[in-house]
Amino acid sequence: MAKNSEHDDVEPSLVRPYALTEGRTLPSIDLPMEAIIATIEDAPAPRLAPEDTRSGIIALCERRISIAEIAAHMAVPIGVVRVLVADLVVAGTLEIHATLRSDATRVERRELIERTLSGLREL
Repeated sequence: MAKNSEHDDVEPSLVRPYALTEGRTLPSIDLPMEAIIATIEDAPAPRLAPEDTRSGIIALCERRISIAEIAAHMAVPIGVVRVLVADLVVAGTLEIHATLRSDATRVERRELIERTLSGLREL
């Protein structure tokens, strides 16, 4: 059978998400999908290969971004992102920012919902 494109020999990998998290399905800390994540300014950069998924996560987190948005941008399942982000938070590379304060305005609450929905749509 002739190959029609360079993508013909690429098969979906069912093992990849499992391998990325070393078989873990739950993050070590509570991370809701709307949690805002950012890099810690003075944190030492971990030694990761550029193609490592965690490197991409760190690069995205240079601006504040939600777990849902990270998953959408990286095209990685949200469960995998939650596990990897939790690892990076525990390692001191990333930090979690409060999504909303208790005195958040209606506009701030609406913006959070819109950002979360946007991230989910991209998944």
